[in-house]
Amino acid sequence: MQLGAAAAVTSMLCENGITSPGCNPLPVLPVFSLSDRLKKLIDERESLLEQIKKLKGQLEEKQKNGKMENTQSEDEVLENGTDMHMIDLQRDANRQISDLKFKLAKSEQEITALEQNVIRLEGQVARYKTAAENAERVEDELKAEKRKLQRELRSALDKTEELEVSNGHLVKRLEKMKANRSALLSQQ
Repeated sequence: MQLGAAAAVTSMLCENGITSPGCNPLPVLPVFSLSDRLKKLIDERESLLEQIKKLKGQLEEKQKNGKMENTQSEDEVLENGTDMHMIDLQRDANRQISDLKFKLAKSEQEITALEQNVIRLEGQVARYKTAAENAERVEDELKAEKRKLQRELRSALDKTEELEVSNGHLVKRLEKMKANRSALLSQQ
């Protein structure tokens, strides 16, 4: 009878999704992103807290029912007035509560680690964003400088071409003047 009650509690806990040595562990689903994993851990934490409350309530109810049974049947009372069935139930429930508290603490540690990781990554994103904005600003400044230099180059090339044309005209005029001068000198 006592082993049957412990098996019933284990079965009940397995049906409620709580793992124990007699249950198969819950399947682990793949997590694709940091925020998904963080949400999953928060949901799991809340679920574990609800299960702890539920188990405590069930334990209290079983204890109340056990006390009522103890008052009704004096035959089942053992040493110190405790029922062996209740001891097994309480031991199982306490073990489950300890397991859930451990899982809860572990989940809280993972949540803290993930939150720190999120803060660190947000800092990196901010730095990379600032660096990208600075790079874009420098790129725009360099493009403007390049356009300015190309305008100045075109202007200088145009001026050089004008000066070469002017120089060519002046050279021709100078040659004509030399030719006229030579002609005048040769006539005298």
